[in-house]
Amino acid sequence: MRTLVILVDGMRPDALVNIPQAQKIMEHSTHTLNARTVMPSVTLPCHMSLFHSVDPARHGTTTNTYAPQVRPIKGLCEVLADHGKSCAMFYNWEELRDLTRPGSLVYSYFCGGKDLGWEYANDEVTRVAIQYLTTHEIDFAFLYLGYVDEAGHAHGWMGQEYMDAMVNSWENIEKVLAVLPEDYTVIITADHGGHDRTHGTEMAEDMTIPMMLLGKEFEANSVIEHVSIKDIAPTITALLEVSPHKEWEGKSLLCRSCVPSNK
Repeated sequence: MRTLVILVDGMRPDALVNIPQAQKIMEHSTHTLNARTVMPSVTLPCHMSLFHSVDPARHGTTTNTYAPQVRPIKGLCEVLADHGKSCAMFYNWEELRDLTRPGSLVYSYFCGGKDLGWEYANDEVTRVAIQYLTTHEIDFAFLYLGYVDEAGHAHGWMGQEYMDAMVNSWENIEKVLAVLPEDYTVIITADHGGHDRTHGTEMAEDMTIPMMLLGKEFEANSVIEHVSIKDIAPTITALLEVSPHKEWEGKSLLCRSCVPSNK
């Protein structure tokens, strides 16, 4: 069993309506278009909550500047590494370097979207992730695609440039899924949504995220409710048969009942 989380920064659920690749994945996965992120709905705090399964008030990072934890709680990669599991990370926004502690990753690749261009950086981290994951045995991998969020801030959420970035991101997701070994379980999600040219509020447009769980443990074409971004880390540890950290607040989605879709 191997696991991969693919996160598209700033991806709103209602933007998936005209993305054929997303619609296809939903037909083959357990999914929701009503998962909740944490407040503040800002990139680094949301990612810290994904990896540490607690609210920002607990892990202490409440802006896009990392704050060392006053009362440290182990994150997903530290817990997995403690149990002999291998973790890798592929990303194009440098601030994510603080999601894991030294010694918890066997491989990390960064391609800077700010300097090299976000479309190129999306394509490049995808290329490297494909190359690495198809030639190495990795228990957990994280692939971050930052182009959509950048387009939202530059041009506005749900505008043409934003949707172009969505298309690019899903083309890259499709490339990964086409070659990924069959024993992978894949979770596709976002950290937050957005409105106008910003995010970070309690508005539904900012707080609501999609989540798709694709693998033999999850029922195809099924809808799951009451899902939080904090549930991802406990789900990964359950898939890899590792005990979650005792202070994590999320729950494994393997324990949730799925409701068949009416599609």
